[in-house]
Amino acid sequence: MGGDRLPMAPRERKPALAALAVLLILVGALGATVMVLRAGNKIEVVAITQDVAAGQPIPQSAIRDIEISDVTDIQFVRWGQRGDLTNNYRAATNLKAGVVLTVPLITKGNTGLAPGKSIVGLSLKDGQFPSGLNPGDTVAAYRVGIDATKSGSSSGSSGGSDSLGSDSSLISDHLIVQTVDTSSGDLGSGNTSVKVLADSSVAGSLTVAASAGDVALVLVPGKN
Repeated sequence: MGGDRLPMAPRERKPALAALAVLLILVGALGATVMVLRAGNKIEVVAITQDVAAGQPIPQSAIRDIEISDVTDIQFVRWGQRGDLTNNYRAATNLKAGVVLTVPLITKGNTGLAPGKSIVGLSLKDGQFPSGLNPGDTVAAYRVGIDATKSGSSSGSSGGSDSLGSDSSLISDHLIVQTVDTSSGDLGSGNTSVKVLADSSVAGSLTVAASAGDVALVLVPGKN
């Protein structure tokens, strides 16, 4: 009986493995569907349209709404919250045009001042600050005048009298300009009122020097 075939062992079925494979396929499909749906879930958030200095309020004129995909856990400031934003919050750091606003970039309160910070007003004359000074600029404040010159001469190794070149005349090198009031004249001429955000530890020294007219501001490059 050459035509007879040897009997074959019946195939072993593994229903558990088959079920697991089907389950994995369904989970993968579900995950892909969720990602697609979330990517298509747009939210309206606040974007900054003009520079706002740290500590300053964020006006309606400096914001606009944009749509982004809600695919992350970032705490965006929603466009529907803009009323509370402009009334009760201020910039916690320098905000640049084009930035999408998030909660860590703002601080609540009427003053907008972080602990250990103070606002100091300066009345400056021509030559005591650089032309083109704008809110958000970082500046260094130096004590100038006769007293500062004497201090620089006595402490400097070369005995020079250039107070701006002496560390002893430096009051602070990380002041942030808040406002520049040119109502008394053109910027760079006459008396100009400048408010700066300063560490409270140097606010006293800065105020005393400013009241005597012995303060000069220097723009700090690369920090604006």
